[in-house]
Amino acid sequence: MRSAVHTAFGDPAEVLHLDQTLLPEPGPGQVRVRTLLSPIHNHDLWTVRGEYGYKPDLPAVGGSEAVGIVETVGEGADAGLIGRRVAVAGVHGTWAEAFIAPTGALVPVPDAISDEAAAQLIAMPFSAISLLEFLGVTEGDWIIQNTANGAVGKTLAMLAGSRGVRTVNLVRRDAGVAELAAQGIDNAVSTAKPDWKARVRAITGGASIRAAVDSIGGTASGDLADLLGDDGLLVSFGSMKGEPMQIPSGAVIFKQLTLKGFWGSKVSSAMPSDQRRRLIGELMTLVAKGQLALPVEGVFGLDQVADAVRASLTPGKTGKVLLRP
Repeated sequence: MRSAVHTAFGDPAEVLHLDQTLLPEPGPGQVRVRTLLSPIHNHDLWTVRGEYGYKPDLPAVGGSEAVGIVETVGEGADAGLIGRRVAVAGVHGTWAEAFIAPTGALVPVPDAISDEAAAQLIAMPFSAISLLEFLGVTEGDWIIQNTANGAVGKTLAMLAGSRGVRTVNLVRRDAGVAELAAQGIDNAVSTAKPDWKARVRAITGGASIRAAVDSIGGTASGDLADLLGDDGLLVSFGSMKGEPMQIPSGAVIFKQLTLKGFWGSKVSSAMPSDQRRRLIGELMTLVAKGQLALPVEGVFGLDQVADAVRASLTPGKTGKVLLRP
C-alpha cells in the first residue's frame, strides 16, 4: 500500500517520502481502517524529527489520527464494525492507505459530521477539552493562554465560551487578532504591542485570572505568572521556543501559584472511560451544531507530503493540513 515513510529522523519535509509498505493485518482486538483523511499535527512532525516522547522504530509511517472506514477485524473484534466510519487518534501510521487501531480507540462518526472535521475531531479538540477540565475552572472564571491562534488555542477558546468560561487569548502578531476575530473568538491581545499587559487587565476589568496555559516557555511563562491572580494555576502545555520556563520566584511565592505540566496522552490514558465518553460526546455535539469550527487549510495527496509539511508549518494558517491517500 502507499504510505508516507521516513527511514531516518530529521526535517520532515526532507525525510518523508512516498513508498510502498505491507498492508497491515489486525491482531486480536484490533481492526484495519481504510484511511479517508489524516491530519498533520505538530507532535507528528516532532516524532518524525525524533524529538517527541514517542520514538518509532525505523522505517516508520507517519501520522497518529485519521477518519476512515473499518474494512476488516481481528480475532475477538466485533465484525459489525466493518463498513463503519470511525475517527481514531493516538495510533501510529495513519499517513497511509490503511492502518491498525484497537477497537477501544474507535469513535463512530455520525453523518452530521464531515470527513474533514472527523479527521481532526479527537487529538487536538480532545486535548483542548481535557485541558479545560484540567484547569478546574467554572462558568464566569477568567483564563489566559498564549499561542491562542494555534489549533488547540482556538479550540480551547471556543470550548471555554460554550461553558461560560471567559478567555484572554494572546497572539504574537497583530494580524493574529483579526484571525481569531474571523472565527468569532474575542478578547485577543497581540504581545507585539508594548502595552499589551495593560490591555489584558482592561479586558478583565481587574478580575482575578484563575488559570493560564503556556505553550511557549522562556520569558512568556513569567509574563503569564505576572498576570495570574492569587492561588492561580500555570499549566505548561508546550515549549515553542524550546527554552526553560523563566518564572520569577516572587510571583510564585507571594501569589501562591501552582505549576503543572499537561501531556494529553498521559492525561487521556488515566482518564476514566465515562469521563472520556462524556467529553467526546460534548465535542461531537458542538461540531454537529456548528458551534465548534474545525477548519481545513488544505488537502494534499501522500505523494505531496513534503508540500503538506511545509504548508502545515506556514505561519498564519487558518486550519489543519490534511493528507488524503
